[in-house]
Amino acid sequence: MIPGAILVKVESATICGTDVHQWRGDYSSFLRLPIIQGHEIAGQVIAIGKGREQDTVGNRLAEGDRISWTYAFCNNCYYCRVAREPTLCERGRMYGWSLSEEFPHLMGGYSEYAYVLPECGVIKIPDAVPSSLAAASSCSLRTVVHGLERIGGIATQETVVVQGAGPVGLWSTVMAAEAGAGQVITIGAPAARLELASEWGATKTIDLTQVSETDRLAMVMELTHGRGADVVIEAAGVPAALPEAIGLVRRGGRILVMGLAANASPVTIAAGVIATKHLRVTGIVSAYFPHYHRALLFLKSNLHKYPFHKLISNTYSLDHITEAIESMASMRELKPLVVPNG
Repeated sequence: MIPGAILVKVESATICGTDVHQWRGDYSSFLRLPIIQGHEIAGQVIAIGKGREQDTVGNRLAEGDRISWTYAFCNNCYYCRVAREPTLCERGRMYGWSLSEEFPHLMGGYSEYAYVLPECGVIKIPDAVPSSLAAASSCSLRTVVHGLERIGGIATQETVVVQGAGPVGLWSTVMAAEAGAGQVITIGAPAARLELASEWGATKTIDLTQVSETDRLAMVMELTHGRGADVVIEAAGVPAALPEAIGLVRRGGRILVMGLAANASPVTIAAGVIATKHLRVTGIVSAYFPHYHRALLFLKSNLHKYPFHKLISNTYSLDHITEAIESMASMRELKPLVVPNG
């Protein structure tokens, strides 16, 4: 084993919307096949390479410990060292994306074992946090943590509109609520997801299948004294959400774009609206070590306050991965759980 590497027995891997996009072929222009899918992973340490005595926080690592880990950023390119934006790393290796024909091969969660590269940040999972939620936090929640950091956080009593009631939208809802937002308005569908958004801190939900875009705007304006939301979080992954976000946000407000995929269809926006509304529009891709760490701490601190367990739907074995992805693609499930060794 390479010094600093870790061999992990996969305990839990959860399915992400990105996995559905890969399965559909949406990323075929830059995805090299074959791959082992799955980038939301929690596992148990089986073997540790020389020199990896601690996790990245400084906790002692030993066989049997449960861990979560980041992508492998090179720590030696312009984006890692100068820009200090590791998620833009020019030579990063991502789990669920890497060519499985190349060493170390086990670079995905839909497998019995995974190989943690020396460049990966590693975090011991708190005892109170189940592996299923630790896996789920290692993509959508850590991305929300990173995104809110990039927009400067949520100020006390601000109105936040969250577009989307999938995992990213739900984590955005609960983190905005915990940050002290005065109102959290979650727009999405289906109704069951909006019910969960209410349990996770939304003060108002709007079913986009029942309420037109014009009426959604009127409702938000009524709730904000005609100004619009202080922050709009795009977590829907639908191109039409961005123009709507620009309409929903107040003058001088902030828009955080997290859901839109790299290959999303073009949208039309009035040329001067970002300037005339004095907006800050911020994009976000992935996350790095501090965000993984803070995501796990957020889970640990709020496990008994919110029904996070309701995020996880059915459990699947490796033999039924396709069934799980199809179920998520059809929106029958929110976050399927894969237990390779169950």
